[in-house]
Amino acid sequence: MTPFLIVQALVIGLAVIASLLYACRRLMPATSQRLQANLANALSQSSRPAMLRKLGGQLQPTAAAGGCGSGCGSCSTGCGTSAPTVEEQPVKFRERPGE
Repeated sequence: MTPFLIVQALVIGLAVIASLLYACRRLMPATSQRLQANLANALSQSSRPAMLRKLGGQLQPTAAAGGCGSGCGSCSTGCGTSAPTVEEQPVKFRERPGE
């Protein structure tokens, strides 16, 4: 196996892993945040070296900003901004001239 093929396999492997992580974050946000919090807690233990404790502190997921006034627009209380309503417009088909 040539060095080029090894580098190519590593790059493709990293791209696949990055795509998998992105898909998991987008499709399973609660699970990925729970796993991220577990990893951060494991790294933040006092028995770990200082560098790993610092990394564990940086990996802590941010708390979801919920409640009234957060701007989520997911409830019907009217406190947040919701998506503007769009009126339906009929599709009009026109024939091309000359056909």
